[in-house]
Amino acid sequence: MTDHYFENDLVTLHYYKFGNGPKSMLCFHGYGMHGKQFKLLEGDLGSTYTFYGFDLFFHKQTKLKDQSLANIKKGISKTEIAAFIRDFCKHEGIGRFSVIGYSMGTHYATIVVEELGDAVDEFIVAAPSSLEPGKLIRFFSKNKTGNKILEKLTLSEKALVRMLKLFKRLRFINAQDYKILFNEIRTAELRFNFYACFTYLRFLETDEPRLLEAIETNNIKSIFIFGSRDKTFPPRIGDKFIPKLKHSEIVILDESHEMIKKDFVISLTKLLS
Repeated sequence: MTDHYFENDLVTLHYYKFGNGPKSMLCFHGYGMHGKQFKLLEGDLGSTYTFYGFDLFFHKQTKLKDQSLANIKKGISKTEIAAFIRDFCKHEGIGRFSVIGYSMGTHYATIVVEELGDAVDEFIVAAPSSLEPGKLIRFFSKNKTGNKILEKLTLSEKALVRMLKLFKRLRFINAQDYKILFNEIRTAELRFNFYACFTYLRFLETDEPRLLEAIETNNIKSIFIFGSRDKTFPPRIGDKFIPKLKHSEIVILDESHEMIKKDFVISLTKLLS
C-alpha cells in the first residue's frame, strides 16, 4: 500500500492505493475512520482491483483549501462532488470504476452513482445510511435551528457530552453509538470536524428516483450489506428502495454496525469473483 496526495481548487486530498488489479475501486470510509478502512479487501481482491482509499473531508490528512466556518456553512453540492471525482479520475488515469462506501461514506458513493453513473460498474454500500440517515442527522444538518444548536454545542466540550448522554438516555442513540461519538469529540479539533461533517455534507441526501434510474439505465451491479445486529442502520432501512431494483444483491452479516471484518471480505469476494 502506498499513500498519495491529489490537489485541485477544492481540496488537498490524501489517499491510499492498494491492490494491482485492472479494475478500479473508489473507497469511501465511515465517520471517524480513514482511507485504510477497506485494506482488508486487498488479500482476496487485490489482483482484480486497484483500490483508492480516500481520507474524506474533515478526516486525517485531507484538508479543504478553505476550512473556514463560513465555507463549511455554505456546504458542498452534488455537482461539486462529481467534479472533484472527475478531476481525481483524470489525475489517476481512471476511465471506468466501481464504488464502495461504509456508513457515512455511502453518501459519497451514492452521489457518485447519481451524478456519474455512466462510468460506474459496481455500487457497493455497507450500513447504507444514504438510504435512511435518520431524523437526528437531518435535524442537525438540514434544519437551521438544529444546526445552530449543534454549532453552539461544539464550542463546549461539556455541553456536547451532556447532549450525547441525554440522547442515550432518551434512546435516540444506543450505547455503541454513544461510545463511538464520545471518542470523536474529545478535542476542540475533533468537535469542529464533528460539526463540519454534519454541516458541509448536508446537500448529499439521496435522490432515490435519480439513483434508481442511474443504476437501471447503466446496468450497475448493486450490493447492499447490512449487519443483523446493527441498531444504527438496520436491514429494514432498505425495505422501500432495494425491491425497486431489478437486479441487486443483499448481504446480511451477523455483525453490529462495525462490520468491515473477515466475514465482510468473504461475502463480498464471492459476489465479485
